[in-house]
Amino acid sequence: MSSKRKITVAYGDGIGPEIMEATLSILEAAGAPLEYDVIEIGEQVYLKGISSGMDPNAFESLRETKVFLKSPITTPQGGGFKSLNVTTRKSFGLFANVRPCRAFSPFVRTHFPKTDMVIVRENEEDLYAGIEHRQTQEVYQTLKLISEPGSEKIIRYAFEYAKKNGRKKVTCMTKDNIMKLADGLFHKKFDEIAKEYPEIENDHKIIDIGTALIAERPEIFDVIVTLNLYGDIISDVAAQVTGSVGLGGSANVGEEVAMFEAIHGSAPDIAGMGIANPSGLLNGAVMMLVHIGMPEMAEKISNAWMKTLEDGIHTGDIYQEGLSSKRVGTKEFAQAVIDRLGQKPTKMTPVVYDKEDTEPMKITLSPKKKEKKELIGVDVFIDWDEDNRDFNVIGERLRKANVDGLQLQLITNRGVKVFPEGMRETFCTDHWRCRFKTADQKVITHDMVLALLKQIQDLGFDFIKTEHLYTFDGVRGYSLAQGE
Repeated sequence: MSSKRKITVAYGDGIGPEIMEATLSILEAAGAPLEYDVIEIGEQVYLKGISSGMDPNAFESLRETKVFLKSPITTPQGGGFKSLNVTTRKSFGLFANVRPCRAFSPFVRTHFPKTDMVIVRENEEDLYAGIEHRQTQEVYQTLKLISEPGSEKIIRYAFEYAKKNGRKKVTCMTKDNIMKLADGLFHKKFDEIAKEYPEIENDHKIIDIGTALIAERPEIFDVIVTLNLYGDIISDVAAQVTGSVGLGGSANVGEEVAMFEAIHGSAPDIAGMGIANPSGLLNGAVMMLVHIGMPEMAEKISNAWMKTLEDGIHTGDIYQEGLSSKRVGTKEFAQAVIDRLGQKPTKMTPVVYDKEDTEPMKITLSPKKKEKKELIGVDVFIDWDEDNRDFNVIGERLRKANVDGLQLQLITNRGVKVFPEGMRETFCTDHWRCRFKTADQKVITHDMVLALLKQIQDLGFDFIKTEHLYTFDGVRGYSLAQGE
């Protein structure tokens, strides 16, 4: 029986095959006890008619090995092609995206030489659920879905990561001043969980000022935990301020399976030229080695890589006149790292990984009490483009709908209240949210909602969707409209 650890490998598209060959050559030269199960992903798979970009047989490989080292891929232009990364993350529950962003100054040019942060991004929810609808001639909708267990998992992971890696602070970033329920849930869970880690500092920043601070003063951050879309954006900002997105590796971690990759794309414009920097994928592979319990091997490779940077052996993307000693291609750079295996950087701090705790982190969710859920109203969305979109006309007509006191309370357009007492200056589209509740906000039934929709239809309106208004243990589970 082989003593080697089997992993799944995909060479990808564009520069993918070149940087994967370089990365594997370094792993093999270092003596990493690995065995490779190579699968095909990316453009050629898409063009075979497989919309996910990954042959179904490849999923069996991941189920077996539980570790995926992946090169960048190219998604063909045009509709109908799913993101392979999103598919893999969701299919295997890879809830945590981890991206270290560290400066390697002066060997990689940066204005922020003290940067050393880790972005921990929720990986499965948010707008990346990809649930979209066209509802009217003018309006399209994307659903942002945030769950309590999803939020708890990623926040606990961030604190556990900080604890395991000697990090001192975790910063949460949301936009809960606007999205008070969805982002508000994430912030609330962060505050609750932070109390369980008194030895780790914590704070919260609104995502816009947080992003600005990453661009201006990245050295003030240590670990950042945030939602999916925000994390996608700020991790690229953070990687770029360290000097180059091309150096960054990332981990996508689930309870069973983990995927490791470079954060950059397939760069088809330089494919086959032998000039691509393999550092991003190599750093992803280093994270993989730590994950599978090979910290000594990860140290050996990471320190050799930093020594290569110190010695001025640089690919064209980070080459600096007066500092770099030699401009090299992909294979030459890999060979330079191989030549330095066993060496450590002298001007940068060598990497040291924990040799005692080599098990992947396990995240346990806290028990959740089920709350009493009661239906007290309904938002009916209507496609209406008549009478110059006079909101008084639609409002007065809808006031005729009444089911046992379930009647119109207000109408908004793009979130702005327009009826009653709307302002004539408000620009309106053909998409109207019409809120129906009883005057005393009593509990209503689904039968009442169905009867209401029948009345709305009989009044000549096209209802396009509904959102039920619930309370949970008496607490409102929906946002108030302006002026409500």
